[in-house]
Amino acid sequence: MKVSLFITCLGEMFYQDVAKDVVEVLERLGCEIDLPQGQICCGQPAYNSGYRKDAQKAAKQMITSFEDATYIVTPSGSCAAMFKEYPDLFKEDKEWQERAQAVADHTYEFTQFIVNVLGVEDVGAIYPARATYHTSCHMIRLLQETEAPFKLLKNVKGLELLPLENSYDCCGFGGTFAVKMVPISEQMVDEKIRHVEESTAEVLIAADGGCLMNIKGRIDRKEKPIEVKHIAQILNSRA
Repeated sequence: MKVSLFITCLGEMFYQDVAKDVVEVLERLGCEIDLPQGQICCGQPAYNSGYRKDAQKAAKQMITSFEDATYIVTPSGSCAAMFKEYPDLFKEDKEWQERAQAVADHTYEFTQFIVNVLGVEDVGAIYPARATYHTSCHMIRLLQETEAPFKLLKNVKGLELLPLENSYDCCGFGGTFAVKMVPISEQMVDEKIRHVEESTAEVLIAADGGCLMNIKGRIDRKEKPIEVKHIAQILNSRA
């Protein structure tokens, strides 16, 4: 099965190891990985800020880069959700809307693809630790994917998955929200960290680079002894 990987901006700049883990997990599951060289930002920052024309430029580049893909997989629920917005972005241009719809229909978040397309719930991972999982806003609200990460994590040998109070709450990142609304964003991420501490988890797991960057940044500033990992890092572990 051939898979085209959309690594995302944050993946390319900050989480190259996560990209490696994604590739290794998918290859073990029998996938042939392709990395389209024309990929850029999905256009979400512009789209969320109301700059539709700028978002359309980015979307056209991404559609052109990925429209021949059999499956498009990304380690970010947020970016996968943006691909699903493409048809609406071109609702006044029938030709591009059709091309956008084709791309959207073939796009999956990493764990969603493993569980719902490959039909796998146990990837053979081993990670002995007490952990809890942060559900990102776009993944559960826009992609409406609430089960795939948990199905995979419950089969990781040695992993004790603890409940996280108010797990559905935003971590405070929200893209440009964290820049424009700093005091509110700071209070939100502090509340998230407090709940993580209350869970007694040693590790916080998430499936979106934005959440990882925001929460880990605050944890580091507050010098909290909590590791923050992308779910791909857990699923690729053989510790």
